[in-house]
Amino acid sequence: PRKYRLGMLDERIVPVGSKARKSKNPIGCLADRCKTGVPVNMVWWNRVTENNLQTPNPSANEFIPKGGSTSRLSNVSQSSMSAFSQALFSHPSMGGPATAGLAPGMSLSAGSSPLHSPKITPHTSPAPRRRSHTPNPANYMVPTSASASVANAVSQPPSTGQVIQKETVGGTTYFYTDTTPAPVTGMVFPNYHIYHPAAPHVAYMQPKANAPSFFMADELRQELINRHLITMAQIDQADIPAVPAEVDSYHSLFPLEPLPPPNRIQKTSNFGYITSCYKAVNSKDDLPYCLRRIHGFRLVNTKCMVLVDMWKKIQHSNIVTLREVFTTKAFGEHSLVFAYDFHAGGETMMSRHFNDPSADAYFTKRKWGQHDGPLPRQHAGLLPESLIWAYIVQLSSALRTIHTAGLACRVMDPTKILVTGKTRLRVNCVGIFDVLTFDNSQNNPLALMAQFQQADLMSLGKVVLALACNSLSGIQRENLQKAMELVTINYSSDLKNLILYLLTDQNRLRSVNDIMPMIGARFYTQLDAAQMRNDVIEEDLAKEVQNGRLFRLLAKLGTINERPEFQKDPTWSETGDRYLLKLFRDHLFHQVTEAGTPWIDLSHIISCLNKLDAGVPEKISLISRDEKSVLVVTYSDLKRCFENTFQELIAAANGQL
Repeated sequence: PRKYRLGMLDERIVPVGSKARKSKNPIGCLADRCKTGVPVNMVWWNRVTENNLQTPNPSANEFIPKGGSTSRLSNVSQSSMSAFSQALFSHPSMGGPATAGLAPGMSLSAGSSPLHSPKITPHTSPAPRRRSHTPNPANYMVPTSASASVANAVSQPPSTGQVIQKETVGGTTYFYTDTTPAPVTGMVFPNYHIYHPAAPHVAYMQPKANAPSFFMADELRQELINRHLITMAQIDQADIPAVPAEVDSYHSLFPLEPLPPPNRIQKTSNFGYITSCYKAVNSKDDLPYCLRRIHGFRLVNTKCMVLVDMWKKIQHSNIVTLREVFTTKAFGEHSLVFAYDFHAGGETMMSRHFNDPSADAYFTKRKWGQHDGPLPRQHAGLLPESLIWAYIVQLSSALRTIHTAGLACRVMDPTKILVTGKTRLRVNCVGIFDVLTFDNSQNNPLALMAQFQQADLMSLGKVVLALACNSLSGIQRENLQKAMELVTINYSSDLKNLILYLLTDQNRLRSVNDIMPMIGARFYTQLDAAQMRNDVIEEDLAKEVQNGRLFRLLAKLGTINERPEFQKDPTWSETGDRYLLKLFRDHLFHQVTEAGTPWIDLSHIISCLNKLDAGVPEKISLISRDEKSVLVVTYSDLKRCFENTFQELIAAANGQL
């Protein structure tokens, strides 16, 4: 925004950079200070102007800030719609609601911001507001000449529709104006929040329900609730004493897998060590993490931390990020702990797709006299091909990022691939093999990475083949021919060629980029599905975006209504502004029909709260409970009472009364 300085006693507004700056008087020096960003003390400024300047004609139009001397709310229509060229909300920093208005450059959502709703803090500096405006929908239709005329007017007063803002910080007064172009004449918007229907592209995307939904979809809500429950889960330390209360900087450990028995000798087939997994909270940032503990491992050389640092730099949507690695004796023995991001509600690909013993029946050898069962088909024992391609795109994307960084995954296994939601994959436990199998005799720790990367492609082919057969038995050597026959019959030639390419040894080094042509246009299908999913989630978010603001209003209203005593006055909540708020509470929640039955209407409650938050000039009738008094007030009056009363409570809570 363009800054202005006070040039005359009658508050003439002169833009910085005008000819007055070059005059040999204190005013020019002060103008130079304004231009360079140096604050100007307005007390000394007024003394200089009083002694050195002549008073001009105060009735000149160029000395009157537009929109700052008359009420903008006086011309607003009593209906719920008003001309957008008029101010929509009163600005608390410019005096009362009847003397100043919000600049047209401010968006309609400003009525719901903490600057315009009842504030908890006594004062909020408008500095962030003038630096980062919310985009105004009307500005996109303004011709470019409108903004150019404002920029070229160096010594002219602000144009119509611009409001001169005033701010005093630490005894220093600043004047500035909003240079946002004026909106197109004739455009109208609601002067308070109104809920809009679903976007057409989302409405036609979802299955039709018997009634329109004004809330988040039940499926998404349940998924989020389950994630929250898992994130907040804790254990009773008395029941599971083997889990320590604190490990390094982590606390509140919660086992994510069944704990191995204390006397277990058999090691896991993946890492060669006994492992366990916990959810824990880091005391440094209070965020949940996943801790993978390697039992009985003593780290003797820290050279492997070079690879750990490389893993910590990898950020990818299909990789569980490694955050840190440390050793500990908190479990009663030497242990190595890997800390990863925690993704609540995730399950392994093994438990999602390979947990049915009957799926291996096709590859089981038949006894003499037994006949083979029916051949598995898509949607009848086999996974749909679109789902397999979705997995291939995500896994190949993760491998491409890992290989580009000069590393190797080495955990491309169904037991180490997490599935969250319906089709979202994340490769887990990355970097563990690099530490456990680190060879101190190797001068270059990355020397064997090319060999490990080739093994990653082979492992990817086994995962895809297992998904196509819906069975881990299909990747066994004696069943490979039968598995490929099953793929040939049920799936496309592209999927078969991709599996053959990954599982066949080549005379040259292969790259994950080689399978991109085999995936082909299916990348666009996955991109389209992701964007459609994003549209649905954004639409669900739009239904809930105002809930926090309305809850804050109700919470503040609840602290005022029916308060038994305040400042030793038992009648405080029944007198003055508080009585109006009590009647407004009855207007919100306690209305009855002509028959005397309760009148329950959620849209009425939401609409009235939005009007209160915006302070619209619409009038309502508040009737006392004995029906002997009828008070006609506007929502702007109620908002003023609301703000003053709540500020009184805040001042008392802070010991300022």
